[in-house]
Amino acid sequence: MKFSKLLIGLMAGALLLSNAARADALDDIQKKGVLRVAVPQDFPPFGSVTVDMKPQGLDIDVATLIAKKLGAKVELIPVTSANRVPYLQTKKVDLVISSMGKNAEREKVIDFSAAYAPFFNGVFGPADQKVASAADLGGKTIGVTRGSVEDLELTKIVPANATVKRYEDNNGTISAFLSNQVQLVATGNVIAAAIIAKNPPKKPETKFLIKDSPCFIGMNKGEEKLQAKVNEILEQAKKDGSLNALTEKWLGMPLPANL
Repeated sequence: MKFSKLLIGLMAGALLLSNAARADALDDIQKKGVLRVAVPQDFPPFGSVTVDMKPQGLDIDVATLIAKKLGAKVELIPVTSANRVPYLQTKKVDLVISSMGKNAEREKVIDFSAAYAPFFNGVFGPADQKVASAADLGGKTIGVTRGSVEDLELTKIVPANATVKRYEDNNGTISAFLSNQVQLVATGNVIAAAIIAKNPPKKPETKFLIKDSPCFIGMNKGEEKLQAKVNEILEQAKKDGSLNALTEKWLGMPLPANL
């Protein structure tokens, strides 16, 4: 009986120490002077590598910004969609900044910051196309990639008198817009950014959203101090315009007012 009580006491003590260690992640980062961040390496414009193998992208710049505000050196660790959460859970990284959306399943195992970047599917078109909702698509020609999320969602809402032209891949959809085969495109903001990067005479602007799934920074459960500090940094970056500048740089569009 005494041994059982002792064992229970030791286990409870270990749990308390474990929780304390997790809660001190921010202190550990600041003491070491290093912030380890999981970032994408093959998903431009959020993360990719240059010809000389240097990382670049929105997520890389956000990681650098946060590290600077923490007074730490950033250590970038390339990840895939499949291993980014396991890297966090096994403490190979302190944060995941990898174009990650928030959902109920992920919230069971990790915590999230406030949103830092837009990621959405929508209808895009040049400034002279006055479209603000699905009802305004009547009489318009819209290009979309066949079988994509935006194709499925657009099909649900497009008016009967609109013309939808479906292309086999995103390159086909981009080409259709650039060559004026379609007036509008239904696509993701990342694809819209790729169109803008080509500097066409008529740049696509966001007309309305079809599906919204902004990006959040992931961190381990129980790291309230780190979470609060990251949110504080993001809030300040939104207020002083530095986050908007990064969005303009990499996505070719301003940070949404409601982010």
